[in-house]
Amino acid sequence: MSGSTITPWVVGNWKMNPMQADAQQLIQNFKGLLDITPIESAKCHIGVAPVTLALTTVQSVLSDSNREIYTVAQDVSRIAGTGAYTGEVSAELLKDSQIDYVLVGHSERREIFGETAQILNEKIKNALNAGLTVIYCVGESLEQRESGQAEQVVLQQICDIATVVEAEQWHNIVIAYEPIWAIGTGKTASPDDAQTMHAQIREGLSQITAYGKSMAILYGGSVKPENAVELAACSDINGALVGGASLNAESFHKIALAFANTK
Repeated sequence: MSGSTITPWVVGNWKMNPMQADAQQLIQNFKGLLDITPIESAKCHIGVAPVTLALTTVQSVLSDSNREIYTVAQDVSRIAGTGAYTGEVSAELLKDSQIDYVLVGHSERREIFGETAQILNEKIKNALNAGLTVIYCVGESLEQRESGQAEQVVLQQICDIATVVEAEQWHNIVIAYEPIWAIGTGKTASPDDAQTMHAQIREGLSQITAYGKSMAILYGGSVKPENAVELAACSDINGALVGGASLNAESFHKIALAFANTK
């Protein structure tokens, strides 16, 4: 089932980078590139996910851009509202600061910080109920891929959230497929392999929600300018969740251009 008519997304996940001054310079450089070679909002959604400390600063620096660029939170608390929860940032607090997008389920959160399906469900439920759009990350390990379990693992991760997502809330979810073995390694799934998985994800989504055919499914895992055009040409790949390459304004701009011009 083709998703080629879906407006693509290109989102830069900065992870625990960079320092504040460098973050502001990165944004200014990216805005400058957009002034020279604009990318229409209608052709590609663009977002950046800085560290929590920098969310409102980056949002402010982006406010005078020649097009909308979304500010995306890298995480959200499993606790809703406000209260005595030291160190937590709830979905409601993000929304109050006009942060409307959040990553949930990134493999680093699952593996390093032990976030289980139950924890992720709590985060997703809170985020959606607060009116946020969730970029939900799924992906398999190298061992799971080599043992032939990749599709099963990824589709199970999608089924995991079906118990907490209301029918009308699927419209506020973007899926990001990131094979764990390709994150930060320089390795990338071949376009054929990535397209095959994206098509399976779309088929799985279509069995769960009426929005399945129209949901954006992004690819992540060592996305860079050199492979962006080929990935963008795949019918069910509707954008990219970009890691290291998003810390370079020129590289990030080229990736966004690739998806804007190919889709």
